[in-house]
Amino acid sequence: MTTDGTDIRLVLADVDGTLVTKEKILTPRAIRAVEKLRERGIVFTVTSGRPPKGMAMLIEPLKLDQPIAGFNGGLIVKPDFTQIEARTLSRDVARRTIAIMRQHKVDVWVYNGNDWIVGDADAPHVAREQWTVKFPPVVRPDIEAALDSVVKITGVSDDLDLMVRVEKDLQDAIGDVASAARSQPYYVDVTHHDANKGGVVEALERLTGIGRAQMATLGDQPNDVVMFRKSGVSIAMGQAIDDVKKQATYVSTSSEEEGFATGVERYILGESV
Repeated sequence: MTTDGTDIRLVLADVDGTLVTKEKILTPRAIRAVEKLRERGIVFTVTSGRPPKGMAMLIEPLKLDQPIAGFNGGLIVKPDFTQIEARTLSRDVARRTIAIMRQHKVDVWVYNGNDWIVGDADAPHVAREQWTVKFPPVVRPDIEAALDSVVKITGVSDDLDLMVRVEKDLQDAIGDVASAARSQPYYVDVTHHDANKGGVVEALERLTGIGRAQMATLGDQPNDVVMFRKSGVSIAMGQAIDDVKKQATYVSTSSEEEGFATGVERYILGESV
C-alpha cells in the first residue's frame, strides 16, 4: 500500500532514465527493489521506446514474467518474445512522418518489424543506441522503402529546441492518427495512435486483470506523462523537467541517485529511505 493509502498490485517502469542509469546500469539496489515488490505480491514489468529485444538484458536479473511493452506499446510480448499485440503505422502516416522529419533536417530511424533501419550508421546516437539495445541497425539509404510493418519512427537531433518544435509539428500534423512524443530530449518517437505508454497501462489492465487504479508508474520523460495520467499512482524521476514532475503523484531522486529504487521503497513499499 502506498503512502497515500492506494493498494498497488502492479508497478510499470520506464527503462532509460528511470530503471537504469545514464550509463544503462541496472543497480543492485534497483534489482532488490523489484525483489521486494515481488515479496509483497506486487507484479512488476517494463515499458520503453526500445524494441522488445533491446530489453532482453533485464529479463533474467529482474525475473520478469509479465507482458513487456516495447516501442512505447507498439509491440507487446511475453518474456520469451512471443508476440501478444502489435500496432503498426500505415504507409501513408509513415511517409508523412518521415517527410516532416526531413523538412526539419533531423535524422530518421525506422523500426520495421524486427529491423532497426537507419540511413547512416555514423549519424549521431546510432553507435550509442546500438550499445544500449545490444544489436546493430540495418543501414539503408532508401529508408522510405521499408514501410510495410512500421512499429515506430524516431527523429534524432542534438538540437534540443528543434526537437521540441518537431514534436509539436508532428502532433499537429498526425496527432489524430498517431502518437508523437519525446522519449529523450534528442529523440521524438512516432507510433500508432494507441501505441503510447497510456495505452500500455490499458493493455496491462486487460491482460493481467489488474485495474489501472491499482497500478503505479515510474518515468522521467514527456512520453511517460500519458501513463502517469492512466495509473493510480505515478512517480517522476528527479531529473525530469518540471512539466513532467507536475503530472506525477510523487517525485523521487534522479536516476543517477537510485531514483527508481528510492521511489519504490519510499512511495510504494512505505519504507523510510
